Amino acid sequence: MIETLAMYLEYPFVRYAIIVGVLIALCSSLLGVTLVLKRFSFIGDGLSHVAFGAMSIAAVLNLTNETIIVMPVTVISAVLLLRTGQNTKIKGDAAIAMISVGALAFGYLIMNIFSTSSNLTGDVCSTLFGSTSILTLTSWEVALCAVLSVAVVVIFVLFYNKIFAVTFDENFSRATGVRADRYNLLIAIVIAVIIVLAMNLVGSLLISALVIFPALSAMRLFNSFRAVTVCSAVLSVICALAGILVSIVAGTPVGSTIVAADVVAFAICYLVGALIRRN
Repeated sequence: MIETLAMYLEYPFVRYAIIVGVLIALCSSLLGVTLVLKRFSFIGDGLSHVAFGAMSIAAVLNLTNETIIVMPVTVISAVLLLRTGQNTKIKGDAAIAMISVGALAFGYLIMNIFSTSSNLTGDVCSTLFGSTSILTLTSWEVALCAVLSVAVVVIFVLFYNKIFAVTFDENFSRATGVRADRYNLLIAIVIAVIIVLAMNLVGSLLISALVIFPALSAMRLFNSFRAVTVCSAVLSVICALAGILVSIVAGTPVGSTIVAADVVAFAICYLVGALIRRN
């Protein structure tokens, strides 16, 4: 098995896939803890469905670079979702459901009506559950992912204290002079960028797993925000790396394999956490 992995690692496209997968997993896990604690976990679901709708439009227009449409539309939707979620008449979970279902329905409708592909079912399935496109990345796409990932990590580190304050007690942070609305907006935009990056890796239906599972796993083991964040990042990177390598060797779908690794990691952390609390 080690010899097989060594053989595959000689190919540039495999190395590209590993680099992108690890970077996306790292970025997803950093803000996952914040979203779980703010009870806004499914924002990833809503935005991923918006990205699916945008990708449908890009496919119909035969755009070679889908990011041109997908990134701006997803970021704008994140801002609208945040504003709508703060409306007393439409709560956050209802707003996510509205945007999620609406975008998914319109995306599939557009692909059915205007599609030029002879394999519509395959296109939809690969978009929803991930595809082998992670193994056909160009050096330019890897560089773009690296730049955006570094930007996400830098933003998280620079504004760590503010994100921490907004996460645990938004009202108190407002009282102390923190502009919570701006930082909520920053979190929403960063999450939108992460969603777009993760589309080729796990597909739009599985993106939330990258955000939720590492955070929940880390919470089984640690109590402090910093420790949970660090543990979440480590677990996410390990699961992404293991999932990509297993999928390459075994020929399984990349996205599903990574999510399966996250589920296994959560089960292990849950059991370990239960044993620690007993003792």
